[in-house]
Amino acid sequence: MTRIVGEVMTREVVEARRDTSFKEVARLLDRYRISGLPVVDHDDKVVGVISETDLIRRQAAGADRGRGRSFPGPVSRRSGRLAAGPAPAVTAGDLMSSPAVTVHPEQRVADAARVMERHRVDRLPVVDEEDRLIGIATRRDLLRVFLRTDEEIRRDVTDKVLIRALSLPPGAVAASVRDGVVELKGRLERRGDVPVAVRLTWRVDGVVGVVSELTFRADDIAVLVPRPPGARPAR
Repeated sequence: MTRIVGEVMTREVVEARRDTSFKEVARLLDRYRISGLPVVDHDDKVVGVISETDLIRRQAAGADRGRGRSFPGPVSRRSGRLAAGPAPAVTAGDLMSSPAVTVHPEQRVADAARVMERHRVDRLPVVDEEDRLIGIATRRDLLRVFLRTDEEIRRDVTDKVLIRALSLPPGAVAASVRDGVVELKGRLERRGDVPVAVRLTWRVDGVVGVVSELTFRADDIAVLVPRPPGARPAR
């Protein structure tokens, strides 16, 4: 019922190495129209992530350091002027954010979205059990699950939750969906099945809300609650 990262991630990943130059990183971002990319080592293990923000921050820092200066460097013997010295090489390894926040392909999309929100990042490198890069999950990738139609969601709730998971006969509970909000109407056999039905419905991809109007025939929860010692039975 719930999609995992491996099903929605982008498998063709644009990547950089530690020694990839500043300009080459900028070219990659521009050529592929992306806002960031992972940095990997010689073994394809993710060591960091670099974004447009990192490049802009570096440029801004360089501009601040150069403000008020003219002709930095040693004095030229021929002209007597200060000659500009060679600028230090700037690479992806210098600019990247490290360690990288990563996810595994078997993690739920909802869990990956929470990781992304918690760390305030726009992309998550997807790694295998040895931390090697196998894909990347962007915000756009994760949001695809919410682009499902109401009919697709209704079908999943009916077939996978009500009939398959809860073993209800067709028509025992009706599910209707509007703008991702599922409404459940019907009668279940036991009271304890109601929260189960709601919880499983929430786990269906694309569901943004659940409204339960479910009733039940037998209150199995009240029967299981023991009376305190010495308490008299209710009349």
